[in-house]
Amino acid sequence: MSGRYQVYRAALPEVCAADPTRMVFTGDADGRCEVFTWDAVTRRARQVTDRPHGTLHGAIDRDANVWWFDEDEHGTGRWRFQPFEGGPDQPGLTGVPEGEPRGLAAGDDACVAMGIGDARSTAVHLGPRGGVAREVTRVDGHATLSGITPDGRLLALSGAAGSARAVTVLAAGGTTHAVLAGGEPGGRLWSLGFAPVADRAELLLVRESNDRYVLGSWSPQAGVAFHSWCAFDTEITARWHSDGRSLLVRQDRHGRSTLHRVHLRERTVEPVPTPRGTLLDAAPRTGPDVHYFWTDTATPPRMASTAGTPLPPTHGISGQVPGEHRDLWTPGPDGPVHSLLSLPEGRRGAVPAVFLVHGGPADHDRDAYDGVVHSLVASGFAVVRVNYRGSTGYGPRWRRSFGQGVGLTQVEDLAAVRADLTARGVVRADAVGLWGTSWGGYLVLLALGVDPGLWQAGVAVKPVADCAAAYRTTTEALRALDERLFGGTPDEVPERYERSSPLHYVAAVQAPLLVAAATRDAKCPPGQVRDYLAALQHAGVRHESMWLDTGHDGYEADDHVAVLRRAVVFLDRELRGRPRSTPRRPAPIGTGIPDGCVTQRPPEQAPPTQRGVPAMQKDIIHNDPLAGDEENRKPSVGVTIKVPFRNAEDGEED
Repeated sequence: MSGRYQVYRAALPEVCAADPTRMVFTGDADGRCEVFTWDAVTRRARQVTDRPHGTLHGAIDRDANVWWFDEDEHGTGRWRFQPFEGGPDQPGLTGVPEGEPRGLAAGDDACVAMGIGDARSTAVHLGPRGGVAREVTRVDGHATLSGITPDGRLLALSGAAGSARAVTVLAAGGTTHAVLAGGEPGGRLWSLGFAPVADRAELLLVRESNDRYVLGSWSPQAGVAFHSWCAFDTEITARWHSDGRSLLVRQDRHGRSTLHRVHLRERTVEPVPTPRGTLLDAAPRTGPDVHYFWTDTATPPRMASTAGTPLPPTHGISGQVPGEHRDLWTPGPDGPVHSLLSLPEGRRGAVPAVFLVHGGPADHDRDAYDGVVHSLVASGFAVVRVNYRGSTGYGPRWRRSFGQGVGLTQVEDLAAVRADLTARGVVRADAVGLWGTSWGGYLVLLALGVDPGLWQAGVAVKPVADCAAAYRTTTEALRALDERLFGGTPDEVPERYERSSPLHYVAAVQAPLLVAAATRDAKCPPGQVRDYLAALQHAGVRHESMWLDTGHDGYEADDHVAVLRRAVVFLDRELRGRPRSTPRRPAPIGTGIPDGCVTQRPPEQAPPTQRGVPAMQKDIIHNDPLAGDEENRKPSVGVTIKVPFRNAEDGEED
């Protein structure tokens, strides 16, 4: 582990179905994510993977084989496995071409299914572990393998939740058993895995209906049935308990999480006590045991077991995040806008503030630890995290609210919260900055151009800068998102794309701007960022640029920390008028990798010093209503950095 910082994935260990004391998790290895085993009896970890760019996706099957996705820097690769105790790496299935991971599932008899995709299609391959694969099906576009029955006879494939093929149930031979539609009139539909029992095949479903999320199921005998008595007003995800008769439901509501145990036969819902805050993950284990990954804004994440099962240490930062943390509700045209507000210790009067703008748009800020919040609050800034219209966690109506137009609706909410805080005397009206990543970075650029008098600095990381250009060069899933948000393609509704594009307002930008982009970004492609930087240069807007030699979802902490350092110093200088460090000239446009490209590589790393668990059904994309789907401009993987806080006095370099 790096002496300065560490990374972790906000997910619980995967547990072996036949021996729940054997687990697999993704943890820190000198600033990179790697896959480890965990033995709950000996309380010892073993590092399984050691790859230059880190390893994110890991799993464990019923026979305690450890699985991981061996991908290159472009996210393309193959599934591999080795025994829990160690041994040679083996291919998960032979004869499967390289591609992107789109689901992994294993039955009880070493039958393995995997979804592998490319820019055009998704294929499902099936075969004995380590043996020859056969292609079961291939579908156009993006889909996710979301389940397999314990006997390996049925598979579930998830498409876009609002599509005509939201869920497809297939026989192992490729025959289609059912095609379940999402969207109107029934509402969007998600598949969350088969019951882990041998006596029946039952697929867990969630339907968005009448502005609520309703649990349901599909079976060969009964078809589709929904439990109208069990509905939730905000997004949920659910997992089967080992008995196959009850469920653990995790709900995100107003920036926090709750757990519920649902008994299907008794038609009852009971709360599972957890501390106030956010559950980054939760899973039912053997018997009544529930594992959960908890945090709040002031407390770094920690894992817990309701039965006291030893779980891997998270090596959390000791103590609490400094400052005062509270909620703010600001009146708005479609209902109050909820923000999470963090104030520095010893605050006297109004202070400089940074709005951290989340991506998505189908995501939300949570009452959860964030190393950026920690660094900014410790540096004396107020931090404001706004769950603008379009965010999850506030119900389907809020998620669909784009009344002023794409991006412009969200910018209106940011301005309203800023006005509320300045009127209350909490933040200084002359020292308010913006910082966002991905779709959040897009909103930063848009806000600086639409409301130039409101913001004094901006940091945009891997942003969309030109909506039409991004559409033409991004992924197929994100083109589908844009068509849904804008109501068509740039050729069909060009005025809508132009009206919502930051490039359209670039000449109005007044605030200094730091833009960090990635040279291999498929979601927010680099070409449209370079064009925006050229427009800033032409308009005479003071700006800096920083280029990362990564894709949209980088797994290496060095890159994240480099951006954190640069951004904190930049905001301190621009919002509090501290003396400038050595100026960095804007990067030249269109000349390959611009000056200042971050290509740091981590040092050579060293490893860190019961039955009834559901069968392995590994949904790599987390295709459920709680997590959103692949049609989002946000980092699709929850890699979090924990840093001993960095304040502005620490400077840009060690």
